[in-house]
Amino acid sequence: MRWIYDILYYFQKRGFEVCRRIAERWGIRARVVRTTFIYLTFATLGFGFALYLFIAFWLKIKDLVYTKRTSVFDL
Repeated sequence: MRWIYDILYYFQKRGFEVCRRIAERWGIRARVVRTTFIYLTFATLGFGFALYLFIAFWLKIKDLVYTKRTSVFDL
């Protein structure tokens, strides 16, 4: 039974990162972004979920490319 909670915790911690970052960028609450993705998924029969995965992939690539460096000598 513990492994179910571990899987749930993993998806809550990693999966909501996209919603949180979009909400911070737009200046709205993350809960609004999450419910919008849920409604979009039901209304368009899965397009919202595909969009969510695409944005998660794009943010991961962006984080890998644009890492913050503290000085010029960190190259």
